[in-house]
Amino acid sequence: MIEAAQLEIYYQKYGKQKVDEAIAYLSYKEASILPKNEDPNFPILYVFRHGQTVDNANFIFSGWRDADITEKGIQQAKDLAGMMKDKKVSMLVASDQIRSIKTMQIAMSLNPAAKDLEIIKDPRLKERRYGDLQGKSKLELQLENPGLLLEYRRSYSIAPPNGESIEMVVKRVNEFIEEILPKMKEFKINVAVSCHGNSIRGFRRYFEGLSDEQTAQVETPLAQDYAAYSIR
Repeated sequence: MIEAAQLEIYYQKYGKQKVDEAIAYLSYKEASILPKNEDPNFPILYVFRHGQTVDNANFIFSGWRDADITEKGIQQAKDLAGMMKDKKVSMLVASDQIRSIKTMQIAMSLNPAAKDLEIIKDPRLKERRYGDLQGKSKLELQLENPGLLLEYRRSYSIAPPNGESIEMVVKRVNEFIEEILPKMKEFKINVAVSCHGNSIRGFRRYFEGLSDEQTAQVETPLAQDYAAYSIR
């Protein structure tokens, strides 16, 4: 969470109510329950988001920064491990960012068949590149210009300066999906994927038939839950 000294500066500048409302707005309280289609007669793709990072806790545009997971993020991944311990998984794939890799390690730590599998790192699953916003405060932008923040975060095709739009992230995730599905069908294997808040939008759009607007608006919880898609 934001350090007390910094929080007090925000309170003095913007007022406590406005700051508290902005923090609540940015705290992902509206994350949806993830769909689970686990038909044992077909290969299953398990997908989840990494646990909370230092940047998440401080409302920082993380993007391609290699922010590590917090103690809370570790606990979230442990909660996920309890849900994944009995899943039959033969392949593990994560983005090449540490938060994604560590979450996968913890999430599979209780699964006898998967805990020692190699984690394949695929950069197509990286978080959205936020360009000039990377490393800057979402909270400050929310307090100063909430309309601009909303445009950057939740429009499908608008990219922040020198960054990626959600549409661009979806395109690279789709390339991964179109590559992994034939392998899953050919070898009849279940695959687990650890990714990010924006790259998981690509999976949800592909398998849930989301529109552009739905893809941009849908929220996915930090670790703690998984989506499962049977590949028919």
